[in-house]
Amino acid sequence: MKIYVGNLSYEVTEEDLRLALKQFGQVESATIIKDKHSGQSKGFGFVEMASKAEGQSAIDGLNGKELKGRTLNVNEARPRTESRGGGGGYGDSRGGRGVAEEERRWPRRRWWWQRWTRRWQRRTRGGR
Repeated sequence: MKIYVGNLSYEVTEEDLRLALKQFGQVESATIIKDKHSGQSKGFGFVEMASKAEGQSAIDGLNGKELKGRTLNVNEARPRTESRGGGGGYGDSRGGRGVAEEERRWPRRRWWWQRWTRRWQRRTRGGR
């Protein structure tokens, strides 16, 4: 069973996490999530326990308890969602518009340009 452990102190190591949960059963893995640029802990981690019963007893025993000065938030880990979209809604580097917005606008712009050039050609070539 995979367990989410939140509100961790930045000083907590994976070994500290492993030792805190060891009293509830066999810990298969303990991981603290870190910032990819600075390497500092993000304040949460995941622990994998050998069985569901051991995991549930760890959740019941540690949720609300204190570890290195912080009250832990311990739950069963939820599966990751597949949507990893880039938030913000400003698209790529097209001046604030996403690709779909640009594709919707371009046919109108092309139509306007074609009409304008035809009119300009008529006026400059004597009405042909």
